[in-house]
Amino acid sequence: MERIEQLDLENKKMIAKQIKGRGIRSARVLSAFADVPRHKFVPEKYVEEAYQDHPLPIGYGQTISQPYIVALMTSRLQLQGDEKVLEIGTGSGYQTALLAKLADHVVSIERIGILSKLAQDHLDALGITNVKLIVGDGSLGWKQGGPYDRIILTAGAPFVPEQLLEQVREGGFLMAPVGSRWRQMLEIWKKKDDAFEKKEILPVVFVPLIGKEGWQE
Repeated sequence: MERIEQLDLENKKMIAKQIKGRGIRSARVLSAFADVPRHKFVPEKYVEEAYQDHPLPIGYGQTISQPYIVALMTSRLQLQGDEKVLEIGTGSGYQTALLAKLADHVVSIERIGILSKLAQDHLDALGITNVKLIVGDGSLGWKQGGPYDRIILTAGAPFVPEQLLEQVREGGFLMAPVGSRWRQMLEIWKKKDDAFEKKEILPVVFVPLIGKEGWQE
């Protein structure tokens, strides 16, 4: 019980210092972070580091992103609760769980089957049911479930895949880290009158988006 209480305290400190302390004030976003324990989404050997201010490895060459970056991207999606969201790169399922708390429905694609299964286990343990997980090439999206109000990429792309832009609903937008394998710019592409307006947010570093419309392995 003491360990659980300590981890809960670390989560509260993370929210106060790393997220709210850096200017993210959305009550809905902060509440989602309070409801989703990050330590549930990291390998056991990293549990004690779960709330520290850096990314952590989750296996298979993938990571769970720095809490602040997750919070920044989540807040920039401006979710009101009635949206359909497509996430590219399920990873641990942590970002997925946060999206599920803030949107109506989430579709999340992961190319590594074992990670997708682990993410499903994490979501099930928290009683999250408004998510559909798919194993496949995220760079192609999932047309069957579209169009989407929001699309978020949690892997760095060399360019924004055209097939993903085609799955954005009018008035919606796509958020993606775009650039080289080692450094990207976080961009938002908003759809208006069947065209897109691009806005740059800040430099980031994500694992590469592997796929037909991404980087090759």
